[in-house]
Amino acid sequence: MPSFRLSVINDEITQDLDRALAVASGEFQLSYVELRAMWGKNIMALDGKEVGEARRLLEKYKLRVSSIASPIYKVDWPGAPKSKYGSRDSFGADFTFEQQDELLDRGIELARAFNCDRIRIFDFWRLEDQAPFRAAIDDRLRGAARRAAKSGVIVLLENEQSCNTSTAVEARRTLDAVKEPNLKLNWDPGNAASRGETPYPDGYSLLPKDRIGYMHCKDVVRLPSGSPQWAAMGRGVIDYVGQFKALMRDGYSGTLSLETHWRGGGTPEESSRQSMAGMKDLLRRAGAL
Repeated sequence: MPSFRLSVINDEITQDLDRALAVASGEFQLSYVELRAMWGKNIMALDGKEVGEARRLLEKYKLRVSSIASPIYKVDWPGAPKSKYGSRDSFGADFTFEQQDELLDRGIELARAFNCDRIRIFDFWRLEDQAPFRAAIDDRLRGAARRAAKSGVIVLLENEQSCNTSTAVEARRTLDAVKEPNLKLNWDPGNAASRGETPYPDGYSLLPKDRIGYMHCKDVVRLPSGSPQWAAMGRGVIDYVGQFKALMRDGYSGTLSLETHWRGGGTPEESSRQSMAGMKDLLRRAGAL
């Protein structure tokens, strides 16, 4: 039995939810899946009928939802210079800053609908100079955690290279500033590596272990130019064997969710298949599978 819950983001396989869940359950032998987009729609935009169909398919494949991979707070901070990252793909999300409170409430509703207690959030498109706005951003995260706590939901702040918290160094600062217990970190070593950090052991050593509430897994290589590029799990520069061993040592028994991103397999499905095989090999080498 694995020491962790293994999951995969559904739309990294395909937008066809039935097919994605068939692969996750059958080929990957998973019990969990992370939901982000399906049928060409971001999860936050699903109507009642579509939510019902998603629930039916999850039951068909006997899969549970590990997290709602929402785009909450993946927008520009008002009054700040427009971020150069704001035009990046947001997986079908085109919500405005003014919609974010409504979006958080929707995320909580979806968590209930899918019998899940975790919602992934961000801390706004990355600014060249966060300092004038950082206290207000932290306060917004505080409010989100308190709002989620009323429904027994945990908000997971992902360290995202295009947002204001992108590395373990920045994550430690944010977690120290926002102490609400219902805000935890969605630790993403791949995103940290894309910002030039060595996620393990350097970055991980900085993180408060009791605040890690979830983890995304994807790998990175460095091109001759020094710029990062996604890789299949186990084919990049991140020491995932060491990271998995450290997680076990530190008592983490939560979710490891494959966020493939790499497309070198030819199709998203085949790329995810190869990356999941690499991830399971790394887990076996770490003694976690």
